[in-house]
Parts: sequence; C-alpha cells; structure tokens
Amino acid sequence: MAKKGNRIQVILECTEQKASGVPGMSRYITTKNRKNTTARIELKKYNSFLKKVTVHKEIK
Repeated sequence: MAKKGNRIQVILECTEQKASGVPGMSRYITTKNRKNTTARIELKKYNSFLKKVTVHKEIK
C-alpha cells in the first residue's frame, strides 16, 4: 500500500505583475516534494495578462 507522501500542492504567483499594478493575477498550482525541496520554489511560467514569460514564486 502506498504511504501518504511528502508531495504537497503549492501555488505559484507572478512577481512581475504584482509590482507593475496590472489588473488580474497569474497563478499556477503545482506539486513539490517537501522532503527534497524545503525552500520556496521559483519557476518561469507564462503570464497571459502580460503576454510573456515571467518568474513565478511560491506563496503561502
């Protein structure tokens, strides 16, 4: 039987859009391994409001 793992869902939010004041918010949901990755993650994802790839940081 599979044990309940270390993978948790995290929400990634665009940092560039937050600073610019453009309405709307670009957010993505992904999973990470809590045991291997203890720090907050940063990924480059597409922001449909700004129409470009930006850095998205994990929020809590």
